[in-house]
Amino acid sequence: MLPRIENYEDLYCEFRWRIPQRFNIGVAVSDAWAARDPGRVCLEHFSPDGAHLSLTYAEFAARSSAFAAGLAARGIRPGDRVAILLPQGFEAAIAHTAIYKLGAIALPLALLFGVEALAYRLRDAEAAAIVTNRFGYERVAAIRDDLSDLRLVVLAEAEELPGTVRFDRLISGEERFTAADTTPDDPALMIYTSGTTGPPKGALHGHRVLPGHLPGFQFHHHFLPQPGDRMWTPADWAWAGGLLNALLPSLFFGVPVVSSPAQKFDPHMAFRIMQDMDVRNAFIPPTALRLLRSVERPRERYRLNLRTIGSAGEALGRETYEWAKAALGIEVSEFYGQTECNIVMDDEGYFTFFGRDDDVITSSGYRIGPGEIEDCLVGHPDVQMAAAVGRPDPIRTEIVKAYVVLRPGVAAGEGTAADIREWVKNRLSMHEYPREIEFVDSLPLTTSGKVIRQLLRERTVAEGMASVAMGS
Repeated sequence: MLPRIENYEDLYCEFRWRIPQRFNIGVAVSDAWAARDPGRVCLEHFSPDGAHLSLTYAEFAARSSAFAAGLAARGIRPGDRVAILLPQGFEAAIAHTAIYKLGAIALPLALLFGVEALAYRLRDAEAAAIVTNRFGYERVAAIRDDLSDLRLVVLAEAEELPGTVRFDRLISGEERFTAADTTPDDPALMIYTSGTTGPPKGALHGHRVLPGHLPGFQFHHHFLPQPGDRMWTPADWAWAGGLLNALLPSLFFGVPVVSSPAQKFDPHMAFRIMQDMDVRNAFIPPTALRLLRSVERPRERYRLNLRTIGSAGEALGRETYEWAKAALGIEVSEFYGQTECNIVMDDEGYFTFFGRDDDVITSSGYRIGPGEIEDCLVGHPDVQMAAAVGRPDPIRTEIVKAYVVLRPGVAAGEGTAADIREWVKNRLSMHEYPREIEFVDSLPLTTSGKVIRQLLRERTVAEGMASVAMGS
């Protein structure tokens, strides 16, 4: 974590990594706070009917310890992979914390995954147990015969289902549990990549993954914690962004975390959650921020108390940054992660994110990053979302093709496409404007909210081959 210095230059000079020799994520985010401030609220759950729920650190520590003891009593051992297939909520936070305390390895999985995606990850990770709800249970039941390592299914429902143990029975058991005496390098978390460029890969993280995130987290949220801070993210906690840029760091710093029901992202509901739960800090992926732009004059329509917004997952873009600054009064802090990114540092030490190497479009000898084009496209008043890819071209190698989602009420047609092309042509270089525009209802997204450009590229190539075949 950062030293208590709120001056950038002094902070830069004084910063040193201080990783303790013994560290356990589960203890750090629950037991440590329960010992010094047991009545402090750590989790709050938003309910559309206003019946919001809350949990204190004392309750959180007790339930996670009981859950860890319950897992151990049913044969789960340190090093075992335990999958979590749950939406945001108390159960997901308790399961994560219990698994870390036990010394097992948490394997977060998104509820959006289909049967094949789940089967691949559960088999590849050799998961010994899974914690899920009825929605997830139905998918797991369909593939359970193919999961030879799976020994335990914990169900976060009130009903009994075949081959399961109820979640509430585990958390109501023995609360005294001695957490594993882990080092920062002991494995704690396995997160699968989103599969943007190929088969998903399980990335194994030690307990040091949390302290490793803390300095950047604090800096992006302007020296969090501050009085009244409260965190919310629409991102799935199964994604590294939702888990490590929102849930776990906030719990570590004693900042309450707001959870919300799983549903398709709705801009008005997002603003209502931030209003009703008095959210001060938010982690909102760029795609969700662009969707929020559909709400006009949000600070007039909603009572917002936002102090900071962090964003990550793909390039934020100047247009979205400027919109947030004007409409929300917030300068969004952009995180970046260590993927196949092209990042340039200027002479003053500032970073500019250009995009993934495999997203680069090669046209007439120019190498073009899609981020700048997409940022320009969403600045057009008729465009809600956009993605740019390269379409094979016999003369230019590739041309820029844009897939565009229009704002509600805007008619698709050649006139609109021509206006959008002219918009980009007048703002960027001549070689960057999209020579081809296709209007679509939606864009393919990963579970972490990133545009799956690989699918769009494959679609574009297939269309090109089909047109060549028809012309021959």
